[in-house]
Amino acid sequence: MGGGTGRLLSFLGLLTLCWARLPELECPEDCDCHYFRINWVTDCSETNLTAVPTLEEGLSLNVYVLNLNGNNLTEIEPFPEDIKLRSLKLADNQLTKVTRVEFAGLGYLLDLDLSGNQITHVESDSFSDSPGLITLELQSNPLEEVTGAFLASKSLLNLDLSGCSLRNLNQNFFTDVPHLNSLDLSRNSFQELTPGVFDPLISLQELKLNVCNLTNIDGSLFAKLPDLKKLELSGNNLFNPMDWAAVLTPLVRLEYLDISRSHIRTLPDDVFEHNQWLRSLILANNQLIDLDVATTLGQNLKHLDFLDLTNCNIIGPLSEGAFANATKLRTLYLTGNAMSATDLAVALSPLTKLQKLSLRNCTLTRLPPNTFDKFPNLQELDVSHNPLNDAFTSLLNPLSNLKHLDMGFSNLGSISKSTFHKMKSLKTLILSGNPLQSLESGLFQNLTDLETLELKNCGLSRLNGSVFHESSTYPDLTELNLASNPLEIPLKGSFLPRQLTRLKKLHMSDCGVSYIPANALHSFGNITELYLSNNKLKFKDQGEFEFLNNLPDLEKLDLSYNNMSTISPVVFRNNQNLTWLKLVGNPWKCACYVADMWEWAEVVKGDLSILVGSTVSSEEIIRTNPKKRNTLYCRFDHRSSPTKYVTSRRQKYITAANRTWARYVRESACDSGQRVLPTKLLPSPQALEAIRLDSESPTIPTWAWSTSIAVISALLITGAIFIVFLTKPKTKRTQTINEEGTPNQMASQERKSSL
Repeated sequence: MGGGTGRLLSFLGLLTLCWARLPELECPEDCDCHYFRINWVTDCSETNLTAVPTLEEGLSLNVYVLNLNGNNLTEIEPFPEDIKLRSLKLADNQLTKVTRVEFAGLGYLLDLDLSGNQITHVESDSFSDSPGLITLELQSNPLEEVTGAFLASKSLLNLDLSGCSLRNLNQNFFTDVPHLNSLDLSRNSFQELTPGVFDPLISLQELKLNVCNLTNIDGSLFAKLPDLKKLELSGNNLFNPMDWAAVLTPLVRLEYLDISRSHIRTLPDDVFEHNQWLRSLILANNQLIDLDVATTLGQNLKHLDFLDLTNCNIIGPLSEGAFANATKLRTLYLTGNAMSATDLAVALSPLTKLQKLSLRNCTLTRLPPNTFDKFPNLQELDVSHNPLNDAFTSLLNPLSNLKHLDMGFSNLGSISKSTFHKMKSLKTLILSGNPLQSLESGLFQNLTDLETLELKNCGLSRLNGSVFHESSTYPDLTELNLASNPLEIPLKGSFLPRQLTRLKKLHMSDCGVSYIPANALHSFGNITELYLSNNKLKFKDQGEFEFLNNLPDLEKLDLSYNNMSTISPVVFRNNQNLTWLKLVGNPWKCACYVADMWEWAEVVKGDLSILVGSTVSSEEIIRTNPKKRNTLYCRFDHRSSPTKYVTSRRQKYITAANRTWARYVRESACDSGQRVLPTKLLPSPQALEAIRLDSESPTIPTWAWSTSIAVISALLITGAIFIVFLTKPKTKRTQTINEEGTPNQMASQERKSSL
């Protein structure tokens, strides 16, 4: 045993040594190259390339992964011979066609990503030189209609053609890709597919036809797909009567079926008679008013593990045998269906293996006693948005293995201390939207594994520490949501329980907060995300936000929609990790602080997008109504704001107008000796205060004089040393060289002695 272990350790050591000695290969300029495991990766993504790097420019023949995503490539030059490229990423460029010439010689290529280009045509023999090509991604390209075979590749297993503007597939479309395993045709407007189009794909195991505007499916469409295991048909318009049994009967190995959001109104009783291996069935968001669950599930779905009946408008009561033949169910969603409490309890009783149960918005006011006694394995329970009574909470006591519990917006006025007594494994607890106003002492004392606690809109004025265990620190509780509560923050001391010092995310939006004292978060330095939107915070001076000094790890801060009219980057001097700052929606006044904040984000933080709303995101560009962008604005008054020029003929008639921060920075004259020094250079609050006072003066700030004097002094000293060195006698210099070393060494010593 010992010898075997020794040999294994020796082998691992040798492998590590070989790995450590992997040769450094060529790398094109502006690209990032590194090893991933033992494979050489060249990442040239988003570097504004207009051509693929060549061997002369540093591309290695041994490159395994070449990432060229997000460049400006309009065409591809043939790759060098003998290149060992396995993975090529060309997404989000400007390519318009795919031809054999462009991809010739890529004999080792395994996967290719061409998504998000402008490709309209693909030559069927484009990858004849790539006999091992396995995966091809062409999604989001405007492909033209294909009259014959789309592509010839005997090796291709995975093909993504989603969102390619296809409207018709001819019967020969897939003739030359017979070994396809996975095919995604989602987001193409087919309406109806030609029978026989999938017949060549006898090895297909996964087919996605989501959001294809399908109005009908021919009964023989999947007749030649006996190995299909996963079928997705969600988001279509299948409201017309169709023979579902004929469609699904050939799919004897089907394991996953999603026909959600497809306007289906009826399903025959024997619809799944031949799908006995079905494990996941998603029927959500269809109007299945007359669905008889017991009959539809039938005798054959004995392997069903996941069932989603969300918002199916099931009117009829659940019968006693509704799930009698699906006793292996571990996940059941009944959200949005009106349920009888008594019928529901009886119907659920056979599901002893249930792990996830959603009864959200099921009009439940109660449940019979001992309803949850039969679910020892239940880990997630959602009973939110039901008009429950307070007595309901006592039914939850047996759920000792529960990890996620959502009782939000359930009309609960009080919660008994014993409710969570046995839930020592609970990680997420949501009680938001209940008129609790106060919480019973010791309510959360046993929830020592809790990670997320949501108490939004509960009428709480504060969260008392007595609800937690007195001596526990709740090390895993990292997120607390107190938004939309009328919080009262004391002027002295912390307003949060001392047991929650490990918090990382704190939500206090819409709490009516007008001031946060300096020491309010003194013991909560682990916080990385703080949300304070829709409050009444103002900025009179930097002392208003002194509480931020206690949050050195802060990464995200939301101060949107408060009452701030000005701000200074000085207040964030101790938040060096800040990468996301949201200030939109405040009544900002256009002044030089805008330019200071702009410079702070751009120069000190190195990323202007840290100011949410300062730049236009890609999501905003594609919005249907771009006028409603979430942008940083300030109120402009030409009488008090410095500007370089008048930008509008009408401006002389307008005393105030909105400006985006970007526009104001372009217009303003705030660079005339009034700028604040980047905050990362400010050594102390006293120095910051001095800079602030100087910046209000029209004269040159003190720090500018000090910096200038120091720079000039250094230059004078350096010049004097250089002159002395040049004027020394040659014999002495020679002697010095012989005795003390090189001229550089001598000069260095002379500088040291002079200094």
